[in-house]
Amino acid sequence: MKKTVLFGAGKSSTCLIDYLIKESSLQGWQLTVADGNPGAAASRTGKAAHVYPVDLNVENAAQRRTLVQDADLVISLLPPSLHFLIAQDCIEFNKSLLTASYVDDRIGKLRGEIEKRKLLFLCEMGLDPGIDHMSAMQLIHQVKAAGGKIQAFRSHTGGLVAPESDDNPWHYKISWNPRNIVTAGSAGAVYKEDGHIRNIPYTELFDACPTVSISGLGQLAFYPNRDSLAYMPVYALENAATFIRTTLRHPEFCGHWKYIVKAGLTNDQQPIRVQGLNFKRWSAPIEPYLMKENRGLFEWLGFFDEAPVPANAKVSADILQFLLETKWVMKPEDKDMIVMLHEIDYELGNAIRSLKSSLIVKGENNVRTAMAKTVGLPLGIAAKLILLGKIHLTGLHIPILPEIYEPVLEELKMHGIVFVES
Repeated sequence: MKKTVLFGAGKSSTCLIDYLIKESSLQGWQLTVADGNPGAAASRTGKAAHVYPVDLNVENAAQRRTLVQDADLVISLLPPSLHFLIAQDCIEFNKSLLTASYVDDRIGKLRGEIEKRKLLFLCEMGLDPGIDHMSAMQLIHQVKAAGGKIQAFRSHTGGLVAPESDDNPWHYKISWNPRNIVTAGSAGAVYKEDGHIRNIPYTELFDACPTVSISGLGQLAFYPNRDSLAYMPVYALENAATFIRTTLRHPEFCGHWKYIVKAGLTNDQQPIRVQGLNFKRWSAPIEPYLMKENRGLFEWLGFFDEAPVPANAKVSADILQFLLETKWVMKPEDKDMIVMLHEIDYELGNAIRSLKSSLIVKGENNVRTAMAKTVGLPLGIAAKLILLGKIHLTGLHIPILPEIYEPVLEELKMHGIVFVES
């Protein structure tokens, strides 16, 4: 009996766990789901046969290592900073690992040992990163196979609230890790545009957000996402004049989030003193940026309330996160929405042509979200393919190879995750 261990049963795990339960039942496999919040794993797994929920403090090395040692395949949906704990155990006990997170420096340094032991560490196997890589590489390979020379590549992805559940002035609700929303863009961004390298600091990232038109949704704004240049060699597009990966938001969001950033209210490094501090005093640095026409947005978030800030707040980002989780909460019947758009300009037959490929996925409710679906299903499908011996790769990979993306994208279509090309 093959055994899979999943670490993490948070917001993005619901569809992955359901998929793994179904496949484990069909194949006669065993699934263990471990989470640090008491009862969280059990609440996600129900009473399915061959499925074992575990309450686990991931920093409990003995318990964690026991689970890894007994597994055939390990999946981590933990916060990125904790993946390395799991990765070290997988190296020691010769287990392959799947994650939805970016390959960071610490995981990257394990590349030689992963290859030496003939293991597969498949990272960036979620939505963004994940589905964006797979769908983009499929397009890029198609264009190149036809003899096209790619001049510009733009990839946009956003986790948004569906129009039918959009009932607040920020046009946003939280369907994934709220801390990541607070600190989004904090590393700044670098990308290539018309042959020039653009390096944008965090404080300017939201200043001038261009828009793209999405069929059926209208105009959405975007801001550059992290280090796009790092993916130019990965996508084999070193000679492209434009290469940018971005995050999508509603124009109103970008137009006002920039003031929160400039006021330093997203700071998650500088300790603050909360004794005697209320929301109005905490948000005082934003006052110089406010005008009559935009003040209401911040009032709606509770920035000017005279109630005390949370007593357990350590940094400004904690206070902001508290307000966002209060105001941007998804009601049980609310639906979120994933939007993705790839834009490729390429030269073929002495003519410049353009190709667009778009994806819109809506959630069912505030538990079975589009975010959970698009983050979890690629992981689940890849896990199944590995356990069935249909992916034979070893080493440290992200899903840019046909051996990975072709079968995964094909099965995703069966779950309503379908791209439309024009």
